[in-house]
Amino acid sequence: MQFDKNKYLTLKMSEPITKEELEVNFAQRTSLYNIVNINLNKVVELKQNENDAKPENGSYLHEVFLNSTFGKLEVKEGNDEKMQTQDDNINSYPVKDQRTTTEEKLYWCNQCDKKFSRNSNLIRHQRIHTGEKPYQCSQCGNSFSRKRHLIEHQRKHTGEKPYQCSQCDKSFPRKSHLTDHRRTHTGEKPYQCSQCEKAFLTNSKLISHQITHTGKKPYQCNQCDKAFISKQNLITHEERHTGKKSYQCSQCSKEFFTRWNLIQHQRTHTGEKPFQCSQCEKAFSWNGDLLIHLRTHTVEKPYQCIQCGKAFSRKSALTYHQRIHTGEKTI
Repeated sequence: MQFDKNKYLTLKMSEPITKEELEVNFAQRTSLYNIVNINLNKVVELKQNENDAKPENGSYLHEVFLNSTFGKLEVKEGNDEKMQTQDDNINSYPVKDQRTTTEEKLYWCNQCDKKFSRNSNLIRHQRIHTGEKPYQCSQCGNSFSRKRHLIEHQRKHTGEKPYQCSQCDKSFPRKSHLTDHRRTHTGEKPYQCSQCEKAFLTNSKLISHQITHTGKKPYQCNQCDKAFISKQNLITHEERHTGKKSYQCSQCSKEFFTRWNLIQHQRTHTGEKPFQCSQCEKAFSWNGDLLIHLRTHTVEKPYQCIQCGKAFSRKSALTYHQRIHTGEKTI
């Protein structure tokens, strides 16, 4: 019988051992999956060493039994005769990593009982409880619990946008931003409110919308009494207390409190007008300007003077009109 080195690993044990003891012998937990088949209660036989000389008593096989709770592992010696009778069984149960089809969650958090398939995932999760943020930006001092979040943050400083839309020229610093943007081409709105018929491009917009039903604002500023419906809105607000402007234009170095303000500003450089009227060919840099323009088609005048009843399509026009009543001089 031929053993494939890539499929069978060395196991030199002669008495029952626990899962933890087996992991210690193989240094990495992933090796455990290379030793025992994930199909529970199956027998996996392992040769001690490809080049070992056969012992006189012919015992150079071990059987590894794995129970369904990943509790006790038993290792028993085999022999020459057993090797011949088990030849078909060994080929029937290839020893390989099957975590892609069956995720066994062996690591659990002692603070909230969540379980994880990898120790690295557990360590990352525990930072939620400890507040640890080991990844620090060298340019602004902001810290993050995940390295990926630091890399994404650093793109604010570098202006790097590695994720490009295949349908237009837009690029994005995060893959999730590209995914959200693509829906503007397809019209897809996969996030639907369970209380009304509204649907949204992103989950964050759905969450923000759902709060309009409850009126709840769970994110409160610890420096003033203001509260917000989203964590991002709170972060943006808190930066106004510190005067910190995290979003910088790569073309003129002007800084802004919010990413949205930066995007709006950048259109002054690019001339981009993404908001197009569905009734004529006019396009606008800002959605607010498009809404004002649409009123010219509908003759809608939502701004009404409380003193004379005259109505206007723009708030600025109402403000100008009210000076007639106040006697304020126009410039």
